[in-house]
Amino acid sequence: MSGDARCIGVFDSGIGGLTVVRELRRRLPGENIVYFGDTARVPYGIKTSETVTRFARQNCEFLLRFDPKLIVVACNTASATALPELEAMLPVPVCGVVLPGAKEATLQSEGGTIAVIATEATIASDAYRRAIKQYDEHARVIQKPCPLLVPIAEEGRTCTDPIVLSVVRDYLDPIVRLDPKILVLGCTHYPLLRDAIAEVAGEGIRLVDSGEQTAKAVVERLRAGGKLSDRAEAGSLVSYVSDNPQRFRELGQRFLDHSVVDVTWVSPEQFYAQDFAQAR
Repeated sequence: MSGDARCIGVFDSGIGGLTVVRELRRRLPGENIVYFGDTARVPYGIKTSETVTRFARQNCEFLLRFDPKLIVVACNTASATALPELEAMLPVPVCGVVLPGAKEATLQSEGGTIAVIATEATIASDAYRRAIKQYDEHARVIQKPCPLLVPIAEEGRTCTDPIVLSVVRDYLDPIVRLDPKILVLGCTHYPLLRDAIAEVAGEGIRLVDSGEQTAKAVVERLRAGGKLSDRAEAGSLVSYVSDNPQRFRELGQRFLDHSVVDVTWVSPEQFYAQDFAQAR
């Protein structure tokens, strides 16, 4: 069986999706990845579902130019609101971050309460609750929007920073009192604050990283479809952003655990040059 050398396309509202890329590169070191960060229009978490869906379609339109074998929606907000439409319209498979995280949370919960923290838009969509109910209709799910965690993560504050711990505690204390067994990190920025979240949550609550579970799901889908690359050498990572490539490079190192070198700014003229229907 020959491998599929085409790239994996990944998009996010900004830089948080690089935590998914980090997991993909760890599991699939031979794959080429093209990443698009919509840094000009971040955050998605406070926008309407109609706006997020439109942005997600445009992001996929851009990625289709690179002939990907699969597109990863590495944004919980876009996965929660736009995934059904993307699945219906895209000519390639698409994988979101909500369903893999919900599945793993259900498997680990053993009937216990599942808590989800995410952006306002993701929580408002109720996507995690609905996804969890697909695997266990009797599951008890509690959800909490944590809008300040994204800017805190991007600001570069460490998990030992008193401000980080104070904000995390303010969000999580009401959740911890309800004694959940699982806490889903329903935003790709949150793994950067994992140690602070774990400290506040305590040893009795297991954390599930939706981005990590998504990377596992991508591996399974590519393997099942015979689409894994058979490249012996390390794959490449090429990044495109809609604004401020220098900031993306600087912050990207924290999200990826290594330097981000190949970053290109995509102007609005380039971004909208191709109609979505033509891209199909």
